[in-house]
Amino acid sequence: MTRLRGRLLVLQVLVIAMIVVLVVRLWQVQVVQGSRFVTVATETRTREVRVPALRGAILDSSGRPLVRNRTTLVVSVDRGRLERMPDGGDAVLRRLSTVLKVPLSKLKQEIRACGPGISRPCWPGSPYTPIPVANNVNPRAALQILERQEDFPGVTADIQAIRDYPNGKDAAQLLGYLQPVTQSELEKREGLKANYSGVDLTGRDGLERTYDSALRGTPGLRNVQVDRMGKVIAVNQQSDAAPGDILVTSIDANVQRVVEKSLDQAMREVPNSDGAAGVVLDVKTGRVIAMASRPTYDPRVWTGGIAEKDYRRLLSDKSGKPLVSRAIAGEYAPGSTFKISSASAMVADGEPLHGTYQCPSSYNVEGRSYPNAGGMSLGAISLHEALVKSCDTVFYKAGYEEWLRDGGKTPKAKVKEPMPTMAKAYGFGKRTGIDLPGESAGRIPTRAWKLDLYNSTKSEMCKRAKIGYPDMKDQSRAAFAKRLANENCLEGMIFHAYEAVNLSIGQGDVLVTPLQLARAYAALLGDGNVRSPRVGWALMRPDGTLKQEIPVPIVGHLPVNDETRTYIRKALSEVPSDGTAAGAFRGFPMNIVKVGGKTGTAEVYGKEDTSWFASFAPAGNPRLVTVVMVAQGGFGASTAAPAVRRIWEGIFGLGKGDDGKPLKPALPDGKPVTRLPAISRETQ
Repeated sequence: MTRLRGRLLVLQVLVIAMIVVLVVRLWQVQVVQGSRFVTVATETRTREVRVPALRGAILDSSGRPLVRNRTTLVVSVDRGRLERMPDGGDAVLRRLSTVLKVPLSKLKQEIRACGPGISRPCWPGSPYTPIPVANNVNPRAALQILERQEDFPGVTADIQAIRDYPNGKDAAQLLGYLQPVTQSELEKREGLKANYSGVDLTGRDGLERTYDSALRGTPGLRNVQVDRMGKVIAVNQQSDAAPGDILVTSIDANVQRVVEKSLDQAMREVPNSDGAAGVVLDVKTGRVIAMASRPTYDPRVWTGGIAEKDYRRLLSDKSGKPLVSRAIAGEYAPGSTFKISSASAMVADGEPLHGTYQCPSSYNVEGRSYPNAGGMSLGAISLHEALVKSCDTVFYKAGYEEWLRDGGKTPKAKVKEPMPTMAKAYGFGKRTGIDLPGESAGRIPTRAWKLDLYNSTKSEMCKRAKIGYPDMKDQSRAAFAKRLANENCLEGMIFHAYEAVNLSIGQGDVLVTPLQLARAYAALLGDGNVRSPRVGWALMRPDGTLKQEIPVPIVGHLPVNDETRTYIRKALSEVPSDGTAAGAFRGFPMNIVKVGGKTGTAEVYGKEDTSWFASFAPAGNPRLVTVVMVAQGGFGASTAAPAVRRIWEGIFGLGKGDDGKPLKPALPDGKPVTRLPAISRETQ
């Protein structure tokens, strides 16, 4: 009995002690630390949500949408929250898979981080932002997710704006695409973090990249209260998102469609072609009216995350790397289209503008014969006829003699290099500065360039001169490469006569982009100013008022007088009717719209010739320049010139369409829009 009482006493003491401890602890929590825990409790029920801004639309010169927004139900997953769950969020993803009718494996792929060895789909953005896993979600499925948050913690469903492309593949490389912002970008790019909502995308190419900061807008901020399941129960504070600016471009959607269709036909007619490009420039302003490249792709593949097979296709050599715009990044020998620069250089260097020139069937340079195309021999002709008929030997002679005057193989201390110098004045050999990323500079070979090349490749060339190219399967090609390496090892620093001869007709080491060629012709045919072309015309506020007009910078002036420029223009005006492009333009209504131009056929080692045609209209007072390049397209007159003809017919509404009905002109009177369009809500 005594032992029992002792035990009860101990138990009473323990109970009293526990009650005392509990009371003391309760007093500490409620009184001593009460205010702190109230604050903590409040904070855990408060969420700061950034509201994405509506991205600005991209419009053509008449206000027609090239890129616009459409709303869709998007389901997103907070990967960080799932990873903190005991099962890593596996149960949540399984339930989500059932509701969305999406395989569990695909959901797991969508939310994994991209990295080395990780194939698409994967998440390339910041790991701290919600990851979209499904677009165009059925409203009933979205409602299930929202109403049963206890089953879907870390999963949200809301309405978001995604990019829409009403013209399909048209101008895909020019417009660009969007991708999630990466964590490293948030840390490195100044000002990006403050204007990033967490679900915004950033421009990765084209206009979307160049004008990203203006198009993105400013996200809003909502301070909300949530229950323990994360469901919003009240909004404490809210600031609205500011939509991005609207980008009005100088692109004309109708002309763009005409160029796209013409390139498609050219590619069909030349199955071996591995690329093509077309550019239409406004001669007076330097603005781009249309720009297309082949191969191309559908920009909608980026919406909602790109599949691995699509991603690989965009980057593969086999598919021709359709992400690359050949209009601004493709570098090709220009062939005879380059002769506008060579002719200008000849006259500037003292050759008579109205003189007589010999056009033999071939021209001999240091024991080597350089023939005219097709062995053509015209005898004594004018410079005018040399351009119309594209007599190579006239330019061979001029290029060789200029090289001799500079000292030949042993150059003078100060060389003039008239043809390379004039080419650079036309803007060749450097980027045009267009408002698009990824532009190539091209190349104009000079004596200084040759010496720099020799210094950087000498050791490799001398090594190859000894061991050759054993890895090459083609023995004849390997032997040729070894001979070339030996030549470059011994005298690679010398700018040879054959290089000067090739340069005179746009062959050899001369490389230009289609845009560079179009800009050069615009400078020649316009006021002589060399401009940095622009696609962007103006930024408009969401209410339609003008925020900023985008100017076209003048970056140079041709050292060619008005008489010479007029002389060359008149010569080129006869090429489609009486010159090398006469066959391609047979039956074209020159009495309605007279066009001019210059064909180009550039040889490429191991491939078919590159086909060029640079054209302008109206010939008497040019307003538009159109350039088409078709890689491995053969003669300029056989592929590129017909493609340009189709473009002119579409622009001016000449002839009949595929349906047999008269064509509707893409540009009435052939004049681009000169006034900014009025912006309506429908265009956004």
